[in-house]
Amino acid sequence: MKKFVSIAVVAATLLTGCNGDKLKTAQAENEQLKGDLRETLATQDSLLVLVNDISDGMAQIKDLEKIISTPGNLGESASRKEQIKNDMIAIQQSLQERRQRLEELEKKLAATGGENSTLKRTVSNLKTQIAEQQTEIATLTNQLASANIKIEELSTTVTTLNTAVDSLNTGLTEERAQKDAAIEEATAATNELNACFYAIGTSKELKAKKILQSGFLRKTKVMKGDFDESYFTTGDKRNLSEIPTHSKKAKILTSQPADTYEIVDVDGQKVIKITDPTRFWQLSNFLVIQVD
Repeated sequence: MKKFVSIAVVAATLLTGCNGDKLKTAQAENEQLKGDLRETLATQDSLLVLVNDISDGMAQIKDLEKIISTPGNLGESASRKEQIKNDMIAIQQSLQERRQRLEELEKKLAATGGENSTLKRTVSNLKTQIAEQQTEIATLTNQLASANIKIEELSTTVTTLNTAVDSLNTGLTEERAQKDAAIEEATAATNELNACFYAIGTSKELKAKKILQSGFLRKTKVMKGDFDESYFTTGDKRNLSEIPTHSKKAKILTSQPADTYEIVDVDGQKVIKITDPTRFWQLSNFLVIQVD
């Protein structure tokens, strides 16, 4: 009886030790699976973040492409072009960083030994997108370089046109000045030709200014000597039609034709009315009126 009990105890002990080893192995494998799962989930999360970053990068590239391809955006100022160049450099640096992150995630995914086809397709798609973005950046770089050349050519053309316009304006200014001077000279000459002079005074006043000369048994002479021209008032033949004398009596001493004027009363005072200006001033530009 004691023999059978000993055998049972030994068997139980052996069975318990065998099951314990299997349990420990199973627990270790379970922990490994949990670790692989956590690693896979972390890789998946990193891929999702990278997907968003690459999408943002493509949006930035498209915005930059619109700026470069839109006329006028690059020609505003040197600082504007410098900002666009800096934006492109920043996008290139971000693209390089995303490429490195994708390579690291791909290595981690391979290290886990997982066969997640979805993650593999995601990695493949991201590689394609990064390659496309790199091509877009290269194209935009060439466009920006070409745009800079065009801007320089345009600046040269504008400078040339501005110089031509300045020269033309200078020529027009000089021509206008010459024209104005010619008009001024012609106006002055016309005014001089139409200038007339008249003097009004009593006999005594006219003699005092040597405009009128007379004496005993000597014919009266008008402006035959060195008379005082400052005594005369200057007028314009074209618009001088009436000359008030401010006197009750008046007569013309110079040689104006009698049928070219009238002496009329206006409020009890004599007024010389010129009826034919052309003939009135034909013989002389000077008019002497004697009043009493």
